[in-house]
Amino acid sequence: MHDRESAPLVAIACGGTGGHLFPGLAVGDELAQRGCDVMLLISPKEVDQQAIRAVRGRQIVILPAVGMVRGNFAGFCKGFRDSYRAAKSAFAMRPPHAILAMGGFTSAPPVLAGRRFRVATFLHESNTIPGRANRFLSWFVSQAFVGFPSCAQRLSTKDILMTGTPVRPQFTRGNAPAARIALGLQPDRDTLLIMGGSQGASGINQLVMRALSDLHRRLPEAQFLHLTGAKDCEKVQTAYRDANAFAVVRPFLSEMELALNAATAAISRSGASSLAEFAAMRVPAILIPFPAATDNHQFHNARAFVETGAARMMGEQRSTPENLVSMVVELMTSVAERRRLASALADWHHSNAARDIAEAILKKNSGRKPRRVTRAQSPESPNGERDEPALAVHLKSAILNPES
Repeated sequence: MHDRESAPLVAIACGGTGGHLFPGLAVGDELAQRGCDVMLLISPKEVDQQAIRAVRGRQIVILPAVGMVRGNFAGFCKGFRDSYRAAKSAFAMRPPHAILAMGGFTSAPPVLAGRRFRVATFLHESNTIPGRANRFLSWFVSQAFVGFPSCAQRLSTKDILMTGTPVRPQFTRGNAPAARIALGLQPDRDTLLIMGGSQGASGINQLVMRALSDLHRRLPEAQFLHLTGAKDCEKVQTAYRDANAFAVVRPFLSEMELALNAATAAISRSGASSLAEFAAMRVPAILIPFPAATDNHQFHNARAFVETGAARMMGEQRSTPENLVSMVVELMTSVAERRRLASALADWHHSNAARDIAEAILKKNSGRKPRRVTRAQSPESPNGERDEPALAVHLKSAILNPES
């Protein structure tokens, strides 16, 4: 064990969704193995709070950030400002040696705050189309890491490394019957996993419920593991009960490695973190991209997998119960097709992604020390003056001119 106070501190801003949080945790584990102390900056959202319950040996900072949705501009701005101040206060107590932003609405305030300490800054973008926060931050960070090669041309950072998207080390193919038993499933029955990412997906839930009777009739020996998100759990449970289909229905599952080990095939959204986990575990999937995702990035993620034969995709215009049943039955009953998809998935698995990111951060940061500040010369400005006007300029640029 290293002395936490003397160890290099790396701050990882990774809250908001599982797609940002779990890859950040994977990088944090790699950094800890290399003698670093790790600070996690997350959001107050329930998905973050549930996911970190099992995390040990990490400093946790909760930022009051909120996502920008229509009609909530003032709330977003207040959350951004308050998160900037919270990150700045945390860094003033112990300046980090480096900051890694994993994307999303919690990532920009810590990077901007860290610049006041002359901290080396980094970002990871897991999607084919970078999000607004990462497009903005790419003008400021020392280095960027990307999950898809095509993403690099959309970032302004000069130093970009193709790493893939990190997955946690427990995502290795293991004993399917044991995983099913651990989840309350029957050990010897083929299992269809239905999921919508860390927060569920009402659209997928509704589609599966409409298809359920036919699915159960066509696949009478199959069982279902359905991760619904919080608001749909009860009605989805009722649907399986009414169809007399054997299912385990959960609002959320932190042990996703068990779910993927249990799965014969999956129905899922196409967030980049989920795709990286499917690749690691070789789980063939039918992807239904979230149509309202920013810049339609889930569609582009899914298309990249489909074009290499690593997944099937059903667009919103084809998302009928009949089409879903047809695709699921073919995948669940054809061992040859599942093997073909699993072989293509192997090419998308970057087993050393977390290691490569951790080592790049340490290499870039070698010999660099964070700047400590005094009360007279606060982190708010190199000259001891408050930089709220500068923060307002950053914020306006991030919101109104995300491509600039």
